[in-house]
Parts: sequence; structure tokens; C-alpha cells
Amino acid sequence: MKRLLIALALLFVLPAAAAAQSVGYIDTQSILDKMPQYTQALQQLERLKGQYDTQIEKEYKSIELLFNNYQREKATLSQREREAREQEIISKERSVKEFEQEIYGQEGVMYERSRQYLDPVKEIVQKAIDSVAVELSLILLFDIATIEGVVYQDPRGDITPLVLKRLNLK
Repeated sequence: MKRLLIALALLFVLPAAAAAQSVGYIDTQSILDKMPQYTQALQQLERLKGQYDTQIEKEYKSIELLFNNYQREKATLSQREREAREQEIISKERSVKEFEQEIYGQEGVMYERSRQYLDPVKEIVQKAIDSVAVELSLILLFDIATIEGVVYQDPRGDITPLVLKRLNLK
């Protein structure tokens, strides 16, 4: 009799618990695109990138000018002068490549600036996502902006509009 009561209790409790556990998805990119802070951060990064690109391009043009001058004067230079000019060109090129790596490398200036400008905005979005997910009792939430291979999505599972509303965005 005791086992029958336990089995009946589980029969009624488990479906209710399973129904409370649900899955949803979100498109964080569409949310970020609607946030003025995100757009401003991207513009700042683009301006900074433009400045570095201009500086690097200027350096490469300087190296190209040195090389062209060297090619024109090569026949009139002594062996020692040729080697010195070649070393100067190689050294400047190496220096520009190192600078480029400092700026655009894996842990470079642009990476750090990107984190500095974008992470605060992403934290705001994450807090809103967490809040909505808890409110809806979601146990699993997919971001369709970052996951490749989502082949079907039911609009009923999309909580993007709720997060946009939480962030007071349209």
C-alpha cells in the first residue's frame, strides 16, 4: 500500500516538475544591435582601428620608399652600404610587424579595448537575460547568435522580446 501511494505521488509530482523545466532561445546580437551603448562602443573601436591602420600603412609606405630608393641606388653603393641599407629595411619591417602584433594580436591593444568597451554592455544584457530566464523558470537557454547548427526554432521559445522589454529597448 505504501509503495502504491509513493508511486501515485511520483506520478503526479514528476510531470509537474518536468513542465516547470523548459528551454528557450535568444538572439543576443539583435539585442546588442538595438543598444545605443553597444553601437557607440563599436564606433569607438572602429575609430581606434582606423587610427592604427593609418599609422601602420604610413610605416609600410615609408619602408616601401626606403626599398625603392635602395633599388635605385644599389648599383652605386659599396657592399657595406648595401648591407647596412638592407638591414635598415629589414629592421624597420620587423618593427612594424611587431607593432601590428601589439595592436591586433591575440592579447593586443584592440583586444583589450574591445573588452573594455563591450564587456560592460554585455554584462547589462546578461543580467537582463538571467532575470527573464529565472522568471520563466528556464533551465536551458540557447543563443542563436552564437550557436551554429540550430535547424529549427519555435518562436514561442524566443525570449528576445522579453529581454528587450526588460532593457527598455524596442
